[in-house]
Amino acid sequence: MSYFDAASAEPLHPAARAAFLSAMDEGWADPARLYHDGRRAGVLLDAARETVASVLGVRPDEVSFTGSGTQAAQLALLGTLGGRRRVGAHAVVSAVEHSSVLHAAELHEAKGGEVTRTPVDRTGRVDVEALAAALRPDTAAVAVQSANHEVGTLQPLSEVAERCAAAGIPLVVDAAQSVGRVAVPDGWSVLAASAHKWGGPAGVGLLVVRKGTRYVSPLPYDEREARRVPGFVNVPAIVAAAVALGAVATGDDAENRRLSALVDRIRTRVPETVPDVEVVGDPVHRLPHIVTFSCLYVDGEALLHALDRAGFAVSSGSSCTSSTLTPSHVLAAMGVLTQGNIRVSLPQGTPDAEVDRFLAVLPGIVADLRAVTGVPSAAPGGHAAAEGVRDEAAGEPDLVLDTLGRRCPIPVIELAKHIGEVPEGGVVAVVSDDEAARLDVPAWCEMTGNVYLGERPGEPGGVAYLVRRV
Repeated sequence: MSYFDAASAEPLHPAARAAFLSAMDEGWADPARLYHDGRRAGVLLDAARETVASVLGVRPDEVSFTGSGTQAAQLALLGTLGGRRRVGAHAVVSAVEHSSVLHAAELHEAKGGEVTRTPVDRTGRVDVEALAAALRPDTAAVAVQSANHEVGTLQPLSEVAERCAAAGIPLVVDAAQSVGRVAVPDGWSVLAASAHKWGGPAGVGLLVVRKGTRYVSPLPYDEREARRVPGFVNVPAIVAAAVALGAVATGDDAENRRLSALVDRIRTRVPETVPDVEVVGDPVHRLPHIVTFSCLYVDGEALLHALDRAGFAVSSGSSCTSSTLTPSHVLAAMGVLTQGNIRVSLPQGTPDAEVDRFLAVLPGIVADLRAVTGVPSAAPGGHAAAEGVRDEAAGEPDLVLDTLGRRCPIPVIELAKHIGEVPEGGVVAVVSDDEAARLDVPAWCEMTGNVYLGERPGEPGGVAYLVRRV
């Protein structure tokens, strides 16, 4: 099996495994106790904290360990908001933050706070000007990730940090995908990260609060971890996490360059060999190991399982693989295709041959999945002809496609199969009650050059998405 899901969890680093086994014997006791075994565990914990601080360029007493990256991200935002409650209850977050941060923001709203979600461009990059315009005198915190977890786009943190510093507002950064991979730009006030993203064990997160930042934990009081995180710490896992971070941080940058070249190979070859594919994310300002693409007319779950049978472990953020059948909030915010979405994230040491094998089998797998849909190889339309008519109003549609009750990617498949039945300039109405259609029909038009005219209530229900054939 070729493991291509390092963005979910990097395989355990060999140094971390050895450190964990050793610390199981040496660091099992309570590090807060003063007897011999407790002191020995405390020494290991302090050494781990110093290692992490050295890698991140911070003070050891600014570093706290949490039970997970999710917990760290949520404590980072909620604790910063709590520490600034006298300033106000307004928060600014980007629309593509990890769900852990967005859920924390929703909790803040539920308790009476206010949250502004700022947009991103089609590459997933935060709109700095829109974010700056959202800042107010009562803004207590801003949350912007260092790099996107689904598409790999690096965020303009330096620019965001400058705007926040000028306004005197702390910047909270979810750096889960960056720490251990690329340097996180300075200027942040609170940072969260996750050990299993850099080859440490699962169950260890980092919460770093810089000196001078007001922080009040939203959790009940506990004397451990600078009163930021309650509960008994897992010293062996923390030691293993710190050792892994030290190992990858001091490694040769040639591996990042090699992985980045492999990602470039995927970004180039996939659209050359697979028709109707959109590669998303910033092609230049990105993490070295992540590439994401979406395939028209393909069910994301079916594609994921087909690749699994072929020996490739990948992930998907498409609506078709979500247990709630809702589109990926990241892809939705970017305005790109959500169906048939695959994220490839390469772990350290991925052989070139495995990537070449992936590129060799992917076209056949996608073709086999599309063969059962009856979609034409190229839908009618053209980008040049579409210019200048995007704002035309639609009258009564020439063709109505009823896809009520049918989920992604069926509405777009039906549109592609039947749009050729209307004359050029004709209008097709796709009636759907699948939320993904609101995103995928416009994205399909963008890819094929047909014109998306908007939406209106459907008959007998749902929403009618209107498309003009060009």
